[in-house]
Amino acid sequence: MDRSDNFQRRGLMFILSSPSGTGKTTIARRLLEEDAEISLSVSATTRPMRPGEIDAKDYYFVTQGEFDRMVADDEFYEWAEVFGHSYGTPKAHIRAGLKEGRDYLFDIDWQGTQQLYQKDQQDVVRVFLLPPSIDELRRRLTGRGTDSAAVIQARMDRARAEISHWDGYDYVVINDDIDLCFEKVQQILEAERMRRQRQTGLIGFVRGLMG
Repeated sequence: MDRSDNFQRRGLMFILSSPSGTGKTTIARRLLEEDAEISLSVSATTRPMRPGEIDAKDYYFVTQGEFDRMVADDEFYEWAEVFGHSYGTPKAHIRAGLKEGRDYLFDIDWQGTQQLYQKDQQDVVRVFLLPPSIDELRRRLTGRGTDSAAVIQARMDRARAEISHWDGYDYVVINDDIDLCFEKVQQILEAERMRRQRQTGLIGFVRGLMG
């Protein structure tokens, strides 16, 4: 029997965006590990499958011709070309899951966020993570020890451009402590799940109270 505080609800699309080095990947990984109700959105791509990847789990691997047909038929929430390959978020699977109360996590940039929001505003929650300072962001990128000075500078330039779109999000969280940042992201997700318009089971419950 359903508990009165756990009504049937519609799922949501939970977007996490941030400049590289802000901790988004760590936050997203923890969210997927600790919250069984949310899963990572699976994108379609034209890039070749890499060793160890599984079709329909890591990506939906499609030909460029199939991808172009999906674009023409408006089958994507959002899509983009990155380094010569196409990537997109198919609508059908996500929409079916939302109706069943499933939540989906999206790791996309500002442009993808705009496209997704324009297609389906009611189901989208937009969260942007900021570093505590530009100096700290540079320190984190340098601390990885994997990129040249030129690559780091390019990432810093891109970060400033991405940060300029901070006001296009519903929530902005400063990541000066990874655990505290994760807690805040969790709180946002839980609050959004409780929104009245997503609690589809409330209608029958309230009618019962009034009847």
